[in-house]
Amino acid sequence: MKIALLVSALLFLGATLLLLSALLDQRRRTHQVAQRLDGKRAEKNRVGLLLQALGNSSIGQRVVNLDNETQTLLNRLGWRSARRRSLFAACQVGVPVLALSISLLIQSVFYLNVENHWIAPLFATAIGYLLPKRLLAAAAQRRQRQLATEISTFIPLLRILFESGMAVEQSLRVMSLEGKTLLPTLTQELRLVLARVDSGLELGEALNRASHLLAVDEFTDTCVILQQLLHQGGGAMKSLLALKQLFDDRRLTRLQEYISKMSAKMSVVMMLFLFPALLIVLAGPGFTALARAIGS
Repeated sequence: MKIALLVSALLFLGATLLLLSALLDQRRRTHQVAQRLDGKRAEKNRVGLLLQALGNSSIGQRVVNLDNETQTLLNRLGWRSARRRSLFAACQVGVPVLALSISLLIQSVFYLNVENHWIAPLFATAIGYLLPKRLLAAAAQRRQRQLATEISTFIPLLRILFESGMAVEQSLRVMSLEGKTLLPTLTQELRLVLARVDSGLELGEALNRASHLLAVDEFTDTCVILQQLLHQGGGAMKSLLALKQLFDDRRLTRLQEYISKMSAKMSVVMMLFLFPALLIVLAGPGFTALARAIGS
């Protein structure tokens, strides 16, 4: 009876997947027809089109829009285009379904005599739902750390451009064009800020919006100084220099904390692995001689 129920569940899952594949294929064909009517070349990546169609579906958009934290993390990661948001929505919907299918397949093949058949699929679905968001949060934090590191290099280059007679907007444009190799993450954000400026937004307001969106303390402080430069001119150069020194002090403090923690960890490793070997080498002959004396 249990085997029959499991087989029926697998057949129902297979029918659901076939129906979903048919809907995605229909949406893909509609998207290709719309591209051809607009005079655009159709994409050749079938998997990318399927993922984009799944992300653009009502289920994918509803899953992403239900959580404000996901929107914030996508903005911090730099995934602000509709295509990338659709890709994450497809992962958010597809990973739980894939985890559920794999758990059901493994359970039906290797664990037929399990009493509670719903525990493993439930845990697999929950893990599959939480995993994309956790990976997104980790990637967003890594990008924030990269931005904080690039700010320390960005400020001296910006001061050099200011001292050569360039204005704030002109200096930012030069940095966004010439600093792609040295500051890849920061120049990407600068290009977005300048794109908003070209569309009619004030530079100070665009910097303020970018600082609130990224939530990086170093970038926020730099944007405040740049806004001060926009209003006061060259009077804020000392503030920019003081900010650079403050960032260097913070970085030095973090490195000192990292080194102190690393030394403590190495002490624990030495106590666990080196001390027993040293004790055997030094006290081993004495113990063996004492054991021989007692035995004789």
